[in-house]
Amino acid sequence: MPATTQPNPGHRRRTYRLVAAAATLATAGALAAAIPADAHSSHDKHGKPLPSRYQDVQLLSFNDLHGNLEPPSGSSGRVTELQADGTTKTIDAGGVEYLATHLREARKGNKYSVTAAGGDMVGASPLISGLFHDEPTIEALNKLDLDVTSVGNHEFDEGAKELARLQKGGCHPTDGCYTNKKFKGADFPYLAANVLDEKTKKPILKPYFVWKKKDVKIGFIGVTLEDTPGVVSAEGVKGLKFKDEVETINKYAKELQKQGVKSIVALIHEGGLPASGSYNYNCDSPSAGAGISGPIVDIAKNVTPSVDALVTGHTHAAYACTIPDPSGKPRTVTSAASFGRLYTDTTLTYDRYTGDIARTAVKTANHVVTRTVAKAPDMTELIGKWNTLAAPIGNRAIGYISADVANTGTESPMGDLIADAQFWYGKELDAETDLALMNPGGVRAGLTYAAKGSEGDGVVTYAEGFTVQPFSNTVNLQDFTGAQLIQVLKEQVSGTNASAPKILQPSGNLAYTLDLTKTGADRVVTDSIRLNGAAIDPAATYRVATNSFLAGGGDGFTTLGQGTGDLVGADDLSALEQYLTANSSAGTPIVPPVANRITIVQ
Repeated sequence: MPATTQPNPGHRRRTYRLVAAAATLATAGALAAAIPADAHSSHDKHGKPLPSRYQDVQLLSFNDLHGNLEPPSGSSGRVTELQADGTTKTIDAGGVEYLATHLREARKGNKYSVTAAGGDMVGASPLISGLFHDEPTIEALNKLDLDVTSVGNHEFDEGAKELARLQKGGCHPTDGCYTNKKFKGADFPYLAANVLDEKTKKPILKPYFVWKKKDVKIGFIGVTLEDTPGVVSAEGVKGLKFKDEVETINKYAKELQKQGVKSIVALIHEGGLPASGSYNYNCDSPSAGAGISGPIVDIAKNVTPSVDALVTGHTHAAYACTIPDPSGKPRTVTSAASFGRLYTDTTLTYDRYTGDIARTAVKTANHVVTRTVAKAPDMTELIGKWNTLAAPIGNRAIGYISADVANTGTESPMGDLIADAQFWYGKELDAETDLALMNPGGVRAGLTYAAKGSEGDGVVTYAEGFTVQPFSNTVNLQDFTGAQLIQVLKEQVSGTNASAPKILQPSGNLAYTLDLTKTGADRVVTDSIRLNGAAIDPAATYRVATNSFLAGGGDGFTTLGQGTGDLVGADDLSALEQYLTANSSAGTPIVPPVANRITIVQ
């Protein structure tokens, strides 16, 4: 979260051996009687060996790479491993040089191997990929021999036209070509079964893909979360309609079956939350209880039984579980965390007689992409090429910090630092700016004091800033009444955010209490809200700085979409850069915020 997905692994292995044995013995009872006579023969009429009834197919999968070609730093580049004695340890993980090696080693000895992904391969990417509109990541995925992936919400960060370019190739419409070779696009299909063009009512990309190897064929259906418009800027999803995940998968599963494809895997960019943060946690063990929760549970329980396995993502969690399908039969549901730190190895036992997966024989486990293996030379070359192009921009110093600025916790030091930067920048635009609010999902990483390379301890480079804020949102100023501002704070824990709160990161002059022992909007203690030490006046007007995503009502903050007196500034990374440059130096670095602006009662 190597762990099996069955509640009783030993029983499943015995079942598998019995089924396999039944396929080879003429006295296998009802099973043998159901097979045509010529299927019992091990040789054809010319004496050549026939393939066995059952064929193991290796499904390798990962999700939420987000353009992390180089090993992620800090906590983003580690996984937690549960030990036999119940303790845990952390392991450094990730980086496509190592991911390539692990996948290539895993494929050895597996003639039937397919590699799939669960979306968000690009978007919110570090500078080495994001600066070049993620062409480097597509090149890396081609080298990884990725066979198919679903789209994720971040595939729409730059809109459907840019996604189509990543699929089909061609130079960027405004930046042009970055090298002397034309970008050729993805060798693998992006699947977008539930993303429709509002005009044509048809999927903008292929809804499914059929992988074939000799007489074995497996269908893949790809969908992203229906709520993509709620987590992506309005411009990115303009002209698109996102349909229900379950209805879409069930629709195309029927279509595949009509074509004679009985083995089906759903690639779903939506996920769950396991009960443990350890990648190898057995969420199917009797002691685990409700081993996984979240949106994927209801999806898995309602997707047609004709789908044999679910590869998921979005939550950046690690799990290898079973969730009953509508018929009550256990079905594999997996996710390999994020940033290329893990990959999932699933064995699907294909029945040549039925054309379907013998689900009692399915086994799966997540594996760590350790950095103790040899680097893949072709990936090292690819990273070097793009780093050379990015270096003049990325190595530029933009500020100094006195210690790590972490991106952890309900209120994070990094989130607070960005809010402070946007408040300062807002005051530069308009002296009447009163406060700033930052969405937690827009904070993609922290800043590390002991940075890599020769830049020097405490130096913040443009590349590091880009990794923290890669979305190119603008900083917007809007006017709200005090009553609206209070409502915004309540929307963190109510409405669409009731079950999964999105706690805004506040600038240093805003403080309040969040009482998690209560429910809904009552979790925000209204009487505790203070701005510059004073209570909020519901009738007064306040000037608030946010990014353009929030200003459009994103993340369920509908009230933030109702502001007036709009003033649009520069992009958010520019605001952070200007703040760090103006307020820090080698001799007087910025001290990380304490993250005590929100008092949390649990």
